[in-house]
Amino acid sequence: MTDPIIAQKAPYAVDVEAGKSYYWCACGKSKTQPFCDGSHKGSEFVPTEYKAEKSGTVYFCGCKHSKNGALCDGSHKQL
Repeated sequence: MTDPIIAQKAPYAVDVEAGKSYYWCACGKSKTQPFCDGSHKGSEFVPTEYKAEKSGTVYFCGCKHSKNGALCDGSHKQL
């Protein structure tokens, strides 16, 4: 498996709305980080859906190495 491109070595703080789905970029190529813009097409990567359970700020992974799906787990500190 190809490693994703590290978009940034920090999370993206995003205000989300309850009930809304967000599609996190898993490949690191998107120009609309942290969300998918279709740049992964033709690769093994696919975006990851994140459905907000409540409104508020969440921290999406920027390094693309999180073991917590779309959300930051601190993996960027090891890169």
